[in-house]
Amino acid sequence: MQISIAQKQSADISPGWIKYFLSLLLLLQVIHPGSAGAGGLNSPERVGLALTCGHSYDPDPTFMFTQLTGMLQYDYKTVWRHRAPEPLRFKLEANLGMAEFRGEQRLFGSVNMLAQYYLPPPLDRRFRPYVEAGIGLIYSDFQVEGQGLRLNFNPQAGLGCDITGGGNELFFAGLRIHHLSNSHLDHDNRGINAVLIQIGRYF
Repeated sequence: MQISIAQKQSADISPGWIKYFLSLLLLLQVIHPGSAGAGGLNSPERVGLALTCGHSYDPDPTFMFTQLTGMLQYDYKTVWRHRAPEPLRFKLEANLGMAEFRGEQRLFGSVNMLAQYYLPPPLDRRFRPYVEAGIGLIYSDFQVEGQGLRLNFNPQAGLGCDITGGGNELFFAGLRIHHLSNSHLDHDNRGINAVLIQIGRYF
C-alpha cells in the first residue's frame, strides 16, 4: 500500500516538475553568456528603469501592487542563435515591490523575459509603438484561496510605446495583461489575473 501511494504521488507531480525543470533550463540558456551570439548578454542595447503599478481583477479579494523594475534590452539576434526580423528585441526584467493584500503590505517580485516587436512608427516619429509577450517566475508573499504555491509562472503580454523627449531622452510606457499560476505543480492551481502599467526611461 505504501509503495502504491508513493507511486501515485510521483505520477501526480512528475509532469508539473518536468515543466518547471524545462523552464529553468530555458532561463539558464538565456542567462548563460555562452548561449549568446556576438556581444550576447554582456552588450545590451539599452538599460531601463521603470515604475510598475498593477491591480488584480480575478479572483476576489483583489489587490494592488507597486514595483521598481530594472530591464535590459537586446537585439534579438545577438541573444538567440537564429535569424530574426530587424524590429524584434529581447528584454530581461527584474521586478521587486509590494502588494497590498487584505490590508497588509506583502513582498511581490518577479524575473521575466519578453520578446518585444516594434511596429511601424506613426507620422510623428517621436513615438515608436510595440507589442510584447513573455514569461518568467514570480514570488508572492501571500496566497489567494486555492493558489497552492507562492512561487509561480508569470506569463504576460501587452503593448506600449517608446517616446523621445525634447532633449533626445528615451521614455516608454506600456500596458500589460499579467497572469500567475503554478501550471499544476500543485493540486491547487488557482491563478491570479491582473492588469499593469509601466512608465520608465531608457539610459
